[in-house]
Amino acid sequence: MNASHRENLHRAAARAALDVPGVLALQPALADRLALAASRMYEAVAAGATGHPEAAGVRCELTPVGVWHVEVRCILDKDHRVVDVARRVRESVRTAIISHLAQQGRAAGVTVVVTVTRTV
Repeated sequence: MNASHRENLHRAAARAALDVPGVLALQPALADRLALAASRMYEAVAAGATGHPEAAGVRCELTPVGVWHVEVRCILDKDHRVVDVARRVRESVRTAIISHLAQQGRAAGVTVVVTVTRTV
């Protein structure tokens, strides 16, 4: 698995989560924030090497048994039921990842965990 493939998985998961009604944004983890801050200088020097902050609230890992474990951290609209939106995010992201893997000819199991960090 190369970095480009993993980045594409992150983007697919982020788009799927952000398309769910009630999701306002993805919440990056502290490590993502620090990495983004550290990479700004590098990006300024290396033109064309841009990060993808829209995927900062998504973490994808391939487990030793070959199952993709995806974590999504969301900020939700307070006017939506949290449990309903979280369920829709989980299904949307799972479907997007399975579809992306199928397009690449890579079948694998997928588990998705959704964490709601806050409502606004």
